[in-house]
Amino acid sequence: MKKISIVILNWNGEQLLKRFLPSVIRYSPTSLAEIIVADNASTDASVAMLQQEFPSVSIIKLTHNYGFAEGYNQALAQIQTPYVVLLNSDVEVTDHWLEAPLALLEKETKVACIQPKIRAWREKDKFEYAGAAGGFIDRFGYPYCRGRMFNTVEIDKGQYDQPIDVLWTTGACLFTRTALYKTVGGLDSDFFAHQEEIDFCWRVRSRGYRLVCTPASTVYHVGGATLKTNNPRKTFLNFRNSLLMLYKNTPTSQLSFVMRVRFILDYVALLQFILTGKICEAKAVWKARQAFHILKPSFKTKRIENLKHRTLLSIPEIKSSSLVISYYLKGKKHFSD
Repeated sequence: MKKISIVILNWNGEQLLKRFLPSVIRYSPTSLAEIIVADNASTDASVAMLQQEFPSVSIIKLTHNYGFAEGYNQALAQIQTPYVVLLNSDVEVTDHWLEAPLALLEKETKVACIQPKIRAWREKDKFEYAGAAGGFIDRFGYPYCRGRMFNTVEIDKGQYDQPIDVLWTTGACLFTRTALYKTVGGLDSDFFAHQEEIDFCWRVRSRGYRLVCTPASTVYHVGGATLKTNNPRKTFLNFRNSLLMLYKNTPTSQLSFVMRVRFILDYVALLQFILTGKICEAKAVWKARQAFHILKPSFKTKRIENLKHRTLLSIPEIKSSSLVISYYLKGKKHFSD
């Protein structure tokens, strides 16, 4: 039996698969890994192309487009290997990329999730926005990484080459234990896309497991291949899902304060979008808050379940102060600050 399944979720990504799948095949020893493309009911020629050009790759055909979260849940329900890596279709892997994460998973039973160092495919000397060298959040739900704070992305000069415990590992290249993924409930399908991996990792960390970035392994991620950075839909999903994640995972003693502060920060962001002429982005923030309040009652059961299984009262990888204040008012633009 193989040790790990490399699962690539695809939706109309024929050209991305043609470009990036060869590196995955080249640098993933068949003695260790199986490569699977889970197709989200693509309407392009993705499946036919895979069957013709990459016959060694297995295909899971999903009945319709489940989105990122449920698409992976449907695919991983069929996986039997001990470990799995969720890999975006726009990721170029490198030689030995599996070794460090697999070695750590084998050695440390309390390590549940791992990511490699993520560098930008278009600017290969820079970290990549969605993951960089390991992810964290502040208590108000703002994510950041070693190598990326808001829109400030650092050049990789080896400053973050040490392994480190993190709060979240990027969904662009997320190694995890298959059984644990299923036990915790996988990615929240109600998120559809964006920040679902942070929510998943927060749940895992709350149960006492560790999450680690192993920079000895490096991959290159295009990023933004599905929704561009300035897409109002992406803004909507990020703001809505961040609020849902906070509601699901924040301890009761902190929830009221966190949500009050977040209310203020969201409307500051909305005003900033208006003042800079980004009216569609401002509307997306407002709609996200409305959608959160509509969905909140249906998330009560999830919140109760999360808190019931929580074993850590305090999580050191969650910044206790505001990232917004540190970045915009105190000028702390880098993780090292």
